[in-house]
Amino acid sequence: MRYRCASRTAAAMFVLAAAVVAARADDAKYPDWSGQWIRIGGGAGLDPTKPLGRGQQPPFTPEYQAIWETRLADSQAGGQKYNPQIHCLPSGMPRMMMAYDPMEVIVTPKITYVQLTYDSEFRRIYTDGRDWPENPERTFAGYSIGKWIDDDGDGRYDALEVETRDLRGPRVFDGLGTPMHEDNQTVIKERIYLDKDDLDVLNDRITTIDHAFTQPWTVTRSYKRDRHEIWVENFCHVSNQYVIIGDDTFVLSGDGYLMPVKKGEKPPDLRYFNQAEK
Repeated sequence: MRYRCASRTAAAMFVLAAAVVAARADDAKYPDWSGQWIRIGGGAGLDPTKPLGRGQQPPFTPEYQAIWETRLADSQAGGQKYNPQIHCLPSGMPRMMMAYDPMEVIVTPKITYVQLTYDSEFRRIYTDGRDWPENPERTFAGYSIGKWIDDDGDGRYDALEVETRDLRGPRVFDGLGTPMHEDNQTVIKERIYLDKDDLDVLNDRITTIDHAFTQPWTVTRSYKRDRHEIWVENFCHVSNQYVIIGDDTFVLSGDGYLMPVKKGEKPPDLRYFNQAEK
């Protein structure tokens, strides 16, 4: 009896050890994307290699170019109504990958998670071979399915190719109101990979396919790794000083009063307040 129990215990230990070895071998296939990733290149534009505003050169149709021109004029005057972030809505894809604050990428065999510090935006990229779900609930981050790629055949993955669909609006590309089509049929394709010359640089080549465009728009965002990360919180509702009333944008002063953002801006409509003279 003791011999039989010992044999079972040894067999169980062998199976466990084999499972651990297999898991380690499986993990070795995946790149090391641990640490804190901080964006390279600041500014409010999706393409960090180009100037802000019209210098971004998104391939708009005439209709959406006209919408953008109106927003640019409003932005230059101090308006921000078009900007979902001012309403404390999530940035959504692809704007969230600008990584206003540091981000974390957690790789597992079935799902790769992307956690943004700014407003705690969150993505799940499914890599378990699933197909697209029927009638999913739309979200600002969308539904992402990825596939790992071994470019050089060495048995270790070099890149994660991702497609994102089923996005919710309103969303814009940047803080200057660069629009996306209101039909929310956007499809975003990414190739995420470590830079071969510097393994502490992560690149994300983002291609946006949208009915506001005459052709797909491709940009590359890059992030520098900090291996001694310290994480902080950044919630819009805590620090947002913008107030939208009707079609007008105001800001809160340090002493808690409304201030104009545009030259000659009138106070908000006070029709529901008692304005009888004292």
